[in-house]
Amino acid sequence: MMGRFRAWRLAALVVIVMSAPALVGCGIPTGGSPTVISKDNVPFGLLKPVPAASTNTTVPHAVTVPESIFLVAPSQHLVAVTRDIEVPASLGQILGALLDGPTQAETTAGLQSFLTGTKVQVTTSLAGGVATVDFSANPIQVVGPDQTLAIAQVVFTATQQTGVSGVVFEIEGHPISVPTAAGAQVSTPVNRTNYQPQAPVP
Repeated sequence: MMGRFRAWRLAALVVIVMSAPALVGCGIPTGGSPTVISKDNVPFGLLKPVPAASTNTTVPHAVTVPESIFLVAPSQHLVAVTRDIEVPASLGQILGALLDGPTQAETTAGLQSFLTGTKVQVTTSLAGGVATVDFSANPIQVVGPDQTLAIAQVVFTATQQTGVSGVVFEIEGHPISVPTAAGAQVSTPVNRTNYQPQAPVP
């Protein structure tokens, strides 16, 4: 029995030894340095340059539309000037541009505003053609006839918009009365007819 076991081990050893050259021939090359291969042997597409990732970070420009606001000319009449307002160009945005006042070029030309909007916010609502204009603080920092011009600026600017025929005023949600060209103080809606003496000169 022991003789058969030794014969079996010897036969197995011979098979392993004879198979070693074949295994070496089929295995991964064990050369110690890289070998240059022909470009023809490189898999298709491997040598094609990889497109660079897009680095376009351009921010789209905001879409604006020209809208009119009204400033005060040296003649003490209103004059329309244009502002580019970002779409959707709500009445609140347009009145916000009015509160920003004239540009340097407009000031040099003699135009001014009797409204101050450095820290004043404005919100609006519309019902039945009447716009409610609510200021976060009193934007009028003048007295006398200039107050009438300040109100006229808001009225003409607001009623320039389609669907707005009159204006009522609020400060922090509380209704206020405003002066008219006739010298009255009213809390009812006012429109352009109440400020004809301040209207733009044709």
